[in-house]
Amino acid sequence: MDASPILLVLNEAGLDTARRLEKAIPSAALHGLAGRIREADTLFNETLEHIRLLFAAGHPIIGICASGILIRALAPVLADKRDEPPVIAVSEDGASIVPLLGGHHGANDLARGLARFLEGHAAITTAGDTALGIALDVPPTGWRLANPQDAKPVMAELLSGAPVNIEGNANWLVSSGLKTDNSAAISIRITEAPDEGAPTRLVYHPQTHVVGVGCARGCSAKELIDLVTTQLAQTGVAEGAVACVASLDLKADEPAMMALAQYLDAPFRVFSAEELEAQTPRLLNPSDVVFEEVGCHGVSEGAALAATGSRGILVAEKKKTANATAAIAKAPEPVTAEAVGRARGHLSVIGIGPGADDWRTPEATRLLGQAEDVVGYSLYLDIVAPHIKGKIHHNFPLGAEEDRVRFALEQAGKGKNVALISSGDAGIYAMGALVYELLDRDTENGGVSDAAKRVNLINAPGISALQACSARIGAPLGHDFCAISLSDLLTPWEAIEKRLHAAAEGDFVIAFYNPVSKRRRTQLAAARVILLQHRPKNTPVILGVNLGRPEETVRVTTLQELTVDDVDMLTTVLVGSSNSKAVAGGDGKPFVYTPRGYAKRIDAPKQQEQGDAA
Repeated sequence: MDASPILLVLNEAGLDTARRLEKAIPSAALHGLAGRIREADTLFNETLEHIRLLFAAGHPIIGICASGILIRALAPVLADKRDEPPVIAVSEDGASIVPLLGGHHGANDLARGLARFLEGHAAITTAGDTALGIALDVPPTGWRLANPQDAKPVMAELLSGAPVNIEGNANWLVSSGLKTDNSAAISIRITEAPDEGAPTRLVYHPQTHVVGVGCARGCSAKELIDLVTTQLAQTGVAEGAVACVASLDLKADEPAMMALAQYLDAPFRVFSAEELEAQTPRLLNPSDVVFEEVGCHGVSEGAALAATGSRGILVAEKKKTANATAAIAKAPEPVTAEAVGRARGHLSVIGIGPGADDWRTPEATRLLGQAEDVVGYSLYLDIVAPHIKGKIHHNFPLGAEEDRVRFALEQAGKGKNVALISSGDAGIYAMGALVYELLDRDTENGGVSDAAKRVNLINAPGISALQACSARIGAPLGHDFCAISLSDLLTPWEAIEKRLHAAAEGDFVIAFYNPVSKRRRTQLAAARVILLQHRPKNTPVILGVNLGRPEETVRVTTLQELTVDDVDMLTTVLVGSSNSKAVAGGDGKPFVYTPRGYAKRIDAPKQQEQGDAA
């Protein structure tokens, strides 16, 4: 799923148009410039930086503002137009809609739709769309341009009025504004056969073929790729005519198959054994041995036929190497890969930071946008609500962490793209460790299903509470530090106490996570007593509450004055080492830092000079 569209508003004059567009695009989130817009899904302060952040995360941007603002923001980060999300400028009165970027990725169609809704004018400037009615460099879904590098000069000729010779049939070319002539110097060829094209000949492959594959666990990528490319060449099928690579779901995490799909630039789709077994009457090489091993009579032929549908036919029967098999089937029409089988599941474990948009990485925002399902504690989902509109939300209460992680893994095991959300960094006192623990457990010992264990897993780091707290007050983590959770819900207090003594004796700066709760009121007080045995009473202590959120407060106290009543569940506690210093600050704002010893390096030459002089 693509990232949700963003309606960007910079002043009250454009707010009415933005509100109207919210009704036209229910999945869109409204982002407003703080200080000028009073209420929005998200308020931001730095306009250009915020636009770049949204663009990098793949969000379609509809700016109710001057086009120049969007241009100045995005000009420094533009790279490949084939990867750009739509960017549209809409005048504040809604009369003019100008697609600026991503014209071939939905911007032009979106602009036309907005113009109809607003009763305005869509200023489409893409040459192919306006003059030819098609974009030859971006063919429709189910088609592949073999030589995209030649599209620009060919389109230039056609835009100048040159005719074109069309060899073969493609329904999407029929209604275009192309001037045809069988003797023209410029040609377009429609073929499933290999053809590299030329500067005066564009070649389009209908993606009507599916490569079905099977292999032994650990098969080398080269062995499988060599088998398939040889078979394609022998069959006379272009690599660009392959719609997808297909196999049994037991192979969803097979590296060789994923490498093959990447090599062919084609999706990887999988089927259950039952789905492949239904293809047995159509197989040319059914095998009882394969049935005994995986529950179906053929993997490569069965997968190819299952993906091409009831009208598909085998054009290349199963071929074998020592560790791999491959077969090729053809459908009468281009295959839409997303409509057959299922994808390998994907789970993104995302640390959203303390909550502020500015403190969330572009990677985390991008993965949120791509997810179909979003899983998390309800408070965390509320924090990123503007970025997950139109997605399926799965809210879990506090205390249901294992249920939450298990659910996310199992949903991904069904082939979905799932985001599991944690505050801060997911790998620091959050869901990351539990994800890997469930993957490590045997199924009979509370682990997850085999399908869940085969999902593609990615971690998106976030800013942790200790980093945020330190940054807000100065640099208390400037020297060696550690983090200790004071919750004895999962860790015995005896173990926590040992760590407190060790950290205190080692003179580490300490970040306390889970310092108190409604039922736990003694642990922080006990930790304070232990620390006072090893460091001064005036050791600075930083208390950060609701970091990165509008209710944020950060203050400095001392180890002597610290009380349990100063702290709640939303407080991060940083206790300095014996060397940490709290300074009033020239502007009246205190800061805390822990020196690393640079002063000693400065003083050493002076002492040497004094010694030499004596």
